[in-house]
Amino acid sequence: QVQLVESGGGLVQAGGSLRLSCATSGRTFSLYAVGCFRQAPGKEREFVAAITWGGGSTFYPDSKKGRFTISRDNAKNTVYLEMSSLKPEDTAVYYCATNPSPNGLVIPQRYDTWGQGTQVTVSS
Repeated sequence: QVQLVESGGGLVQAGGSLRLSCATSGRTFSLYAVGCFRQAPGKEREFVAAITWGGGSTFYPDSKKGRFTISRDNAKNTVYLEMSSLKPEDTAVYYCATNPSPNGLVIPQRYDTWGQGTQVTVSS
């Protein structure tokens, strides 16, 4: 079992930046990738980025390329999501989650362990 704890959310003005952290613990050797998702009120959970635990390959939806960067520090067992040029529509609860396989990295249902989420609010 892998445990995840997110941090780094908060209130930021439009155009600003934030770095979210996702600290992992437990059986990290069993996971293939860590993904980041977000969910705004009344909307479905949306894929933001993913990174493979071993090779560090990264994946983004086209809408997030350029503004969002995912990285990992294996020595600290931590994944980071750097967000820049933030917009009010980026306001959401951001989650990280683990996927034990390379399949369905953009699909929330393929992830088996989730963190508690961290709120990001972007003011206009």
